[in-house]
This record gives sequence, C-alpha cells and structure tokens, in this order.
Amino acid sequence: MKAPDFRTFGCRLNSYETEVMQNLAREAGIGNAVVVNTCAVTSEAVRQARQQIRKAKRKDPDARVIVTGCAAQTESSRFSEMPEVDVVLGNGEKLRAGSWARIAGESAGGVMVGDIMEQREAVAPLVDGLGARARAYVQVQTGCDHRCTFCIIPYGRGNSRSVPVGRIVEQVARLRDKGFNEIVLTGVDLTSWGSDLEGAPKLGSVVRDILRRVPDLPRLRLSSIDSVEVDPLLLELIGGETRLMPHLHLSLQHGDNMILKRMKRRHLRDDAIAFCEAVRKARPGVVFGADIIAGFPTETEAMFANSLALVEECDLTWLHVFPFSARTGTPAARMPQLEGEVVRERAARLRALGELRKARHLDAIQGARVSLLMEKPNLGRTEGFALAQVNGSFKPGQIVPARISGLEACGTLTAEPLSSSSV
Repeated sequence: MKAPDFRTFGCRLNSYETEVMQNLAREAGIGNAVVVNTCAVTSEAVRQARQQIRKAKRKDPDARVIVTGCAAQTESSRFSEMPEVDVVLGNGEKLRAGSWARIAGESAGGVMVGDIMEQREAVAPLVDGLGARARAYVQVQTGCDHRCTFCIIPYGRGNSRSVPVGRIVEQVARLRDKGFNEIVLTGVDLTSWGSDLEGAPKLGSVVRDILRRVPDLPRLRLSSIDSVEVDPLLLELIGGETRLMPHLHLSLQHGDNMILKRMKRRHLRDDAIAFCEAVRKARPGVVFGADIIAGFPTETEAMFANSLALVEECDLTWLHVFPFSARTGTPAARMPQLEGEVVRERAARLRALGELRKARHLDAIQGARVSLLMEKPNLGRTEGFALAQVNGSFKPGQIVPARISGLEACGTLTAEPLSSSSV
C-alpha cells in the first residue's frame, strides 16, 4: 500500500505534528493520499497551501487530498469548497487516532473541524524522530492566550495548553535513546508554558528538569520565545548551562512603542533592549534572532526607523521579516492599511539590514572553535545556528568539534574538523 504523502507548511510545531499524523495515518491503514498541513500566519502561506493542493491533485488525480493545520481550522469552508479537497481536518482533531480511523473507513469526504476554543489539553503523542531531520522537536505547549491585533493563530490553535513536564521529559529521553543529540523545545507561545497547570510553573522549570533528568543530552535549544515572559530561572539557566544553546529567537515584532501598543504587545522597545543586555551579560556571545513585521497599519517612516534601530540596539543577527499581511477577522485588518509597495519596500530594507548583521556575525567568529551539529555529511550548524561547510564527511546528527576557517561567497562558513569522533 502506498504511504500518504505529507506536505508541511509553517512552524516547527507543524513539523512535529506531521510526524505524529504520519504515525496515525499508517496505523489507520490510510493508503493513497496527500496530506497538506497548512499555516495561517500570512495570506501568502494560505495561497501557497492552496497552490500545493491543486498541484498534488493534478499529479495524482486518484489520491485523496486531506487538508489540516491552522488554515484548515480558520478557513475550513474555503478549503472544503475546493474541488480537489476530500477531507478538511481541524487542529483539534488531527492528532487523534479516531479521526484517522474515520478517514480510513469512509470513501466520501467531509469537514471534521470542531471548536478549537473548547480544547482543554495539549495532545502530544510520543514520536521517535522527525523523518530525516538531524535534530528533533518536542512540543511542550500549543495555543495562545494573547490576542495580538495582527495574529490569527489563536483562532487556529485555541487557548494556551501545556504538556505536563513528565510527558515532556519522557519524550526527550525517548528521542535521546534514539540517538538524537539536539532537541528543540517548541510551541505556539513557548514561554507561556505552565500557566494552565497546577501551581502555574514556568518554562525555566521544564528546562531544568530536562537537563537534570536527561544528563547525556548534549544540546537543548529553544524555539521562539517572548522576552517579557522569560522567568528568572530560565534566565539563570541561559547564563550557566552550556548544554542550553546560546541562540535565542525573540518575538519582538516591532521597534516603535506606538506600533507595539497598536499590536497589543506586552512589551515596549526598552524592555526588549534591556532583556538582550541582561542575557548578554549572563551569557557573553549569545546570538539573537527575532521576528519583525514591516508595514504594520499606520506605520510611518519614523516608526519604521525605530525597528531598524532596534536591530542594532538589540544586536540581532538572524532576522525573520514579515511584510504585514492583513488576516480577516483580526483588529489590524480593520486599521488604515499602507500601500503594498510601501510594505514590500520596508520589508526589503529590513532584510538587507539582516544580511549585514548576519555578515558581521559570521566575520566575528572567524577562527573560533565551534561545535557543529551535522545536518548533511559536510554541512552543520554552530551553537549560534550559523551554517558551516566542513572539510570531510560525517553522519547527520553527529556533533563535530571544528574551527571556523573561512566564508563562502554564498554566506556559508567553512570549517576544519578538530576530531572525527562524535561528542
């Protein structure tokens, strides 16, 4: 029987969930099918998913097309009306074995999308890896209790729900036993973990317990975090635990206080700058990335300039730039919009600054000794998440000590291995 073909868009959490769904689909006995796990962050992400659906059906007209993910949750009717789509599966249903058993037992299509706001727990089945990936993702949380004015994701994921710490540690230990040397903790609003659990524990306690109870795990990494939610224990661990990678991706979104208020963010620009300074004091050499939106409604040139300045003031290296995309149903979609050309031009300027910041970082670590997690036989990632091409051939997932020796024209570092053995 032909295994289903999974196509994944969006975040790391979606990648983890695709692995879960592959297991559930296999156990249910689902054969010739294409499963598209969608993203709803931007209208472009939705457009790409719809395009992928049409291409998949043209390539294999006999395959059943199953659409799931955040866009399927928020725009279920839009997908169900596509002639290529057989099943629309909501975020609350996609990780449940019963949903896949029902799909396997029915030849007809349908919409299986419930009220995501009624979900009260994070469903987190155990997995043994993520396909051919060198690192593994572990879901610790899903959903979001905040209502940023630009964001549709709470309506696709529901309110914040946390995976219990024992289950998280069990999953990390299982993946370590499978040979994974790096684990990435992921969620929709990672630093809100624990708010719905007894005693309202903080993310720092999860990180501490993982490092204590899985002592042979070489590398633990955090996905995107909200700096205003970082608890004192987590800050202490960032400063003192070498196994916790010195690379933090921050949900900053903008550098102007008025725009941050209109976004309904919970921090101001000085809060972001102070956080980065505190982390850098605790962990010299830490590398920051950040999400920044260009062209938010009402953004003036002076307001945009504050975002450019924030990149320098926070000493950001990896920028994830989003041209503002109005999502129907969000307050920002009803605000005065900028011209598309202005939005695109500002996004291009932010990306250009990001390239300069990246180049400065890569130049600064020339000659440095690094520890590379190999993603391909000759390509690995530093602790700070820079790509380095290695002189040699190594097993993906292996950790290789190396020294940075140069920089390719494409922006990839070159490195000489210091040892051929794994760590």
